[in-house]
Amino acid sequence: MNATGMNDGDLAAHLAQIAGRILIDVRASGVFAGKALGSAGDATANEFLCHALRHARPEDGLLSEEEKDDTQRCAQSRVWIVDPVDGTREYGEARTDWAVHVALAVDGVASIGAVALPGLDGGVVLRSDQPQALLPMASRPRFLVSRTRPAREAKEVAAALGGELVPMGSAGAKAMAVVRGEAEVYLHSGGQHEWDSCAPVAVAQAHGLHCSRIDGSPLVYNRADTYMPDLLICRAEWASQVLAEVAKLA
Repeated sequence: MNATGMNDGDLAAHLAQIAGRILIDVRASGVFAGKALGSAGDATANEFLCHALRHARPEDGLLSEEEKDDTQRCAQSRVWIVDPVDGTREYGEARTDWAVHVALAVDGVASIGAVALPGLDGGVVLRSDQPQALLPMASRPRFLVSRTRPAREAKEVAAALGGELVPMGSAGAKAMAVVRGEAEVYLHSGGQHEWDSCAPVAVAQAHGLHCSRIDGSPLVYNRADTYMPDLLICRAEWASQVLAEVAKLA
């Protein structure tokens, strides 16, 4: 079946997977290194994703980190939100903690999402339309934080709840680590954009995780200003305690 005949979930997963393979090939070519590799990967994956989505869903809006924003999308109900390489630094360093995000927001809600983790063995794609059972939690909550700039709130909440910090790269990799049972909490307060979280949130919500701003308010997508100050993705069992501790800090 060609892309135009796929349902939204299959389309998102298919495009995320193919973009991941393209990125692996760009890196394996040996032509680029360092920042040039990140730039080449971003540009190549973005061209593929945006061309494919405009072909398969010509009536929908589109927002990509790597394209000039056309805010006419704000008047559309259905908008695809993509991040061709989430974690460009990690991609350039040949690490595994980077991702490709393909999401569909419907009336501001992260409704369909696929997150590819091409750096893992065999490549992994997690989908909102094919949720899997969550693994058992650790006895101590594991908090995913930036490798270089751990959020103050995450450090303080982890300390208050007897948790431990787990450094990791991209936002998508962190969110999917909670889905995959490698951690319990991803609390981010350093600012992101809609493309950093839309696909991960769609996938995480479908797997039964709590997703919100760190004050507990809902995450809203397809706004004129794409900046999102903070994000909480965590096991539902920890949500109330994490939100309560964040409120104390405020």
